[in-house]
Amino acid sequence: MAATMVSSAGGLLAMLNESHPSLKLHALSNLNSFVDQFWPEISTSVPIIPLVRESDFLSDGEMELNDGNPCNRESLYEDEEFDQHQRQLAALLVSKVFYYLGELNDSLSYALGAGSLFDVSDDSDYVHTLLAKAIDEYASIKSKAAESNDEAANVDPRLEAIVERMLDKCITDGKYQQAMGIAIECRRLDKLEEAITRSDNIHGTLSYCINVSHSFVNRREYRREVLRLLVKVYQKLPSPDYLSICQCLMFLDEPEGVVSILEKLLRSENKDDALLAFQVAFDLVENEHQAFLLNVRDHLPVPKSLPSESTESAPAQNESTAAAEDVQMTDGTPASNANVRETDPKEVSYAERLNKIRGILSGETSIQLTLQFLYSHNKSDLLILKTIKQSVEMRNSVCHSATIYANAIMHAGTTVDTFLRENLDWLSRATNWAKFSATAGLGVIHRGHLQQGRSLMAPYLPQGGSAGGGSPYSEGGALYALGLIHANHGEGIKQFLRDSLRSTTVEVLNFQVIQHGACLGLGLAALGTADEDIYDDIKNVLYTDNAVAGEAAGISMGLLMVGTASEKAGEMLAYAHETQHEKIIRGLALGIALTVYGREEEADTLIEQMTRDQDPILRYGGMYALALAYSGTANNKAIRQLLHFAVSDVSDDVRRTAVLALGFVLYSEPEQTPRIVSLLSESYNPHVRYGAALAVGISCAGTGLSEAISLLEPLTSDVVDFVRQGALIAMAMVMVQINEANDSRVGTFRRQLEKIILDKHEDTMSKMGAILASGILDAGGRNMTIKLLSKTKHDKITAVVGLAVFSQFWYWYPLIYFISLSFSPTALIGLNYDLKVPKFEFLSHAKPSLFEYPKPTTVPTATSAVKLPTAVLSTSAKAKARAKKEAEQKEKVNNEKTEAAGKGKSSSEKEGDSMQVDTPQEKKAEPEPSFELLTNPARVVPAQEKFIRFLEDSRYVPVKSAPSGFVLLRDLRPNEPEVLSLTDAPSSTQSPAGGSTTGQQGSASAMAVDEEPQPPAPFEYTS
Repeated sequence: MAATMVSSAGGLLAMLNESHPSLKLHALSNLNSFVDQFWPEISTSVPIIPLVRESDFLSDGEMELNDGNPCNRESLYEDEEFDQHQRQLAALLVSKVFYYLGELNDSLSYALGAGSLFDVSDDSDYVHTLLAKAIDEYASIKSKAAESNDEAANVDPRLEAIVERMLDKCITDGKYQQAMGIAIECRRLDKLEEAITRSDNIHGTLSYCINVSHSFVNRREYRREVLRLLVKVYQKLPSPDYLSICQCLMFLDEPEGVVSILEKLLRSENKDDALLAFQVAFDLVENEHQAFLLNVRDHLPVPKSLPSESTESAPAQNESTAAAEDVQMTDGTPASNANVRETDPKEVSYAERLNKIRGILSGETSIQLTLQFLYSHNKSDLLILKTIKQSVEMRNSVCHSATIYANAIMHAGTTVDTFLRENLDWLSRATNWAKFSATAGLGVIHRGHLQQGRSLMAPYLPQGGSAGGGSPYSEGGALYALGLIHANHGEGIKQFLRDSLRSTTVEVLNFQVIQHGACLGLGLAALGTADEDIYDDIKNVLYTDNAVAGEAAGISMGLLMVGTASEKAGEMLAYAHETQHEKIIRGLALGIALTVYGREEEADTLIEQMTRDQDPILRYGGMYALALAYSGTANNKAIRQLLHFAVSDVSDDVRRTAVLALGFVLYSEPEQTPRIVSLLSESYNPHVRYGAALAVGISCAGTGLSEAISLLEPLTSDVVDFVRQGALIAMAMVMVQINEANDSRVGTFRRQLEKIILDKHEDTMSKMGAILASGILDAGGRNMTIKLLSKTKHDKITAVVGLAVFSQFWYWYPLIYFISLSFSPTALIGLNYDLKVPKFEFLSHAKPSLFEYPKPTTVPTATSAVKLPTAVLSTSAKAKARAKKEAEQKEKVNNEKTEAAGKGKSSSEKEGDSMQVDTPQEKKAEPEPSFELLTNPARVVPAQEKFIRFLEDSRYVPVKSAPSGFVLLRDLRPNEPEVLSLTDAPSSTQSPAGGSTTGQQGSASAMAVDEEPQPPAPFEYTS
């Protein structure tokens, strides 16, 4: 009762002056209890609290307290009667007083002196605040030590003790995720390992930890340390998660680890292990890291029983042999393994599996299956293209080219070129660079046709290594097209492109154009391989100092060395300062940026050099270097730098690019982008508004994010033409694979595009944006979306690079085709052990209308929109009115006759009649089913993935539960016959303008697009 009556701390404070220690201890204990009520009163008496002097107040926040130096002690402190407990009690009291005074540094200093009396489990604001402060302080000291490579960082042991107590408490209480977060932030990998191994769901905890390391660990080197630890923990598990281990090893760039895991799985007698190996390979291929994948493929050991010649040649297969083996892989054991069959059945099995996995790692298997899927499921709406073609004025070459670009994007990867075949005369009007682009467009349409790519482009390619009498623009475009067909999988075409590049050395315009195409094609085919010989070939073209060829050479060098952060970037920067050609500087600026892709803080020196350059084009490149070095990291430092340049640089180009670059940094957290650029989207500067539009388009691509659409809507009606263009393209990127049932604004946007295209008074820039947007909306036959992250949340290197180069289209239209590199098929393709596609059903637990294809456009809307209003004469208007009146009178008479006849019928007949009339209405009123059965392979859009389920009684079960992409299946009823899908591959044919097209393929292509007409609706005939 007495405790509740206390109204002042004066009495207790007076007791501190007493000589007897027990009185002081009593006073301290009670003051600690009442400090939250009487801290203003206690704060005035802090100097008289025993063991605490004013000289001990640490205003600068240093972590030092009564360090044991005898000269610092007062007589009270030296008094042996004052034990450690009393000292800690006094320190705790002063810590609380400073907490209430808002001096957190001082409060923490004294809390450290309180030792175990500072209870980390106490649920009070004081403890929560100081714990957060302690963890921040500790993490800051550890990270500074790591940056300066000072392993023996001078950390106050008492501070470390508090952090450790907090971590132990989290682990004991089962708050493993909280413990992992603190451990990662404080760089305590020992505690991180303890938290993971003691958790009740180690696999779930590990996958959470991988996500945290990618999302919140800012420094690349430290992230690699965390991932190495995770790999170590994974490998200790009784049933290791090989899928996750291999993803970590790929990020760490350690192909040897992946090779040993794949070999172990392939040699296993269990068929399921082989399926798992194939699944691992498909998951690695999805990240599009060509150099790493080829490294893994070439280091997989050959079967032990093979003859010596085969053993020697296997690791260093030439391109043609590798391709031939991979083609044979699905037919069982190839002929070269005949000797194995005689010796060891285990080696026969391994050899067969090895061929399959080599085909997967080279990318050929997934490309072939994707090609078949896109061809068989193509839903392109040719009527949209016809409408665009009819409404575009012939003399407007920009819109003519834009239509060709839109057609290529709309049919990307489908191999369907019906539109081009049907409009050869119209197509032939393209001249010069437009002809270059028209030819290159075939590369986008036939992307992935690795086996027939070269024969497909043969009519346009330089004959015998020199200009073969054809147009140099067509020849250059054809070489660029070959690069697009073989993008990121160029083993079979690299040598041909190199020969084409070397043979064009004469410095005349024709050869410059061919070199331009050859450089772009070579960069695409050898993307990220860092091949020194190819680099030298391209560098020789650059040093000819020709503007046209040099620009492509600069970009191509960047594509070749993407992500290597090598000294080559210094060479390129030096040449950019030497040359007088703006085009070459522009190409090199982007190329240098590509070399530091994903290198984060390693690229800071180069970024600093470029962003401080006097040349605005190199500062422009510096923005891309920032964007690509920190792509997908949402790094605060990078965002701050870009925002600084967005508002302070004197060049509009640099400001626009700084805003656009935010899209690349933030695509892992798309919800953030509209919020960050919302003010910039209202800037007075149209270049900044354009940058804001594309930033949202890049980071929110394929998400259909409502906030992104809301931000872009006003920009599609901006007063400046190129801002409207950027907003229309960005809106299409956000809305790709989203239909009206998901967001009604999709339908509004499609109608807006049609209106802009058909409006004869609309300016060319907006019209071009609308035409390109129409293509992007229906990309890949309405079966592709733009995806910058794989399912395992790793960057898709080719996709990010593709969008970075695509965003240069504002000064060089042919680069528009690079957007096709960012397209991913929206498909679930289930595969059996033979890598064939069995037919079976699975469930989409959502209303079918939510994810169905957009409705095809109908002829009346298109034709009526194109037709001009016809004049109506007064005489014909009167004649129409007269005819209408007569028709109404006739109808009235007929109705009266029908009613009279109806009176004679029986009541049952009347009921029957009425039922027949009502039937259609009842059908319309039927509720939509809440699920849908899909047949493998099926279109599954990203938003639909969370609704995908495998049926319980299904014959096939996935090796890993994946809602889309390539999924390996276990066959639970292997003795039953299988029905296969995707058995027919699209056949190769010569290109449309080549002159020797086969009618059969033309009709096949047409059938893929123009479906059979629907049967007429049921009706009843009455006399």
